[in-house]
Amino acid sequence: MRSLFPVTDLTTTGAAAPDREWSLDELAEAYAYPSGLPDGTSWLRANMVSTLDGAAQHDGRSQPISCAADMRIFGTLRGLADVVIAGAETVRREGYRPARAREAFAERRAAAGQGPAPAVAVVTGSLDLDFSLPLFTEPLVPTLVVTGAGAPADRIEAARKAGAEVVIAGDGTRVDPERVVRELAARGLRRQLTEGGPRLLGQFVAAGALDELCLTLSPMLTAGDAQRIAGGPGVAVPERFFLASLLEEAGFLFSRYRRTDS
Repeated sequence: MRSLFPVTDLTTTGAAAPDREWSLDELAEAYAYPSGLPDGTSWLRANMVSTLDGAAQHDGRSQPISCAADMRIFGTLRGLADVVIAGAETVRREGYRPARAREAFAERRAAAGQGPAPAVAVVTGSLDLDFSLPLFTEPLVPTLVVTGAGAPADRIEAARKAGAEVVIAGDGTRVDPERVVRELAARGLRRQLTEGGPRLLGQFVAAGALDELCLTLSPMLTAGDAQRIAGGPGVAVPERFFLASLLEEAGFLFSRYRRTDS
């Protein structure tokens, strides 16, 4: 990967090649998961976007504060992951569809022993989901529904009838974020990517389960009362992450932070 300090411009690779976008192969190298993860372990990274004043959404969605380069990185992170984890509210608001196979990542995924596309795992206690949506009726690989042991039995049955794989990761109706990571890893889904929303990311942070944060800083101000990238209960002692890389395009900053003990 090219030197990232000081800030590297995503649209250039030096004076000899101005205004060239980084290719998906270059981004895949830049955002590769750590190699040689010990057996039974996983790597959970989050991908989020925030405005300068801390808003993770505008009008309830992240797309208005994003950009083309952010979406290239979004696609790259999905192209590298075994599983994409999202909360039910985010799935509803963002209109989630199944992850698709992309030719640009086919050879890389095959070499890593991955299927053609990542699975999507929806974290929900109530299973308040529309199982007639393409996420459940048209997935390339079965969608997973991650819930608690006390979830409504009729909704669990509806999920299974729709072809979803139900994963129990908690007691009662609550989902244990650490157990989500473990249960998915036990199914061979070790390269994990969460796209939020803020409440789910907050749960992973509070549980100390997050290994890496990929954060896009959008050069926008929105004011209002939009959520931050992580919400919910705070941690007793703030956890320190270190800056692993930093890219820039058109005023957008694309950072990667890792836990100091990862």
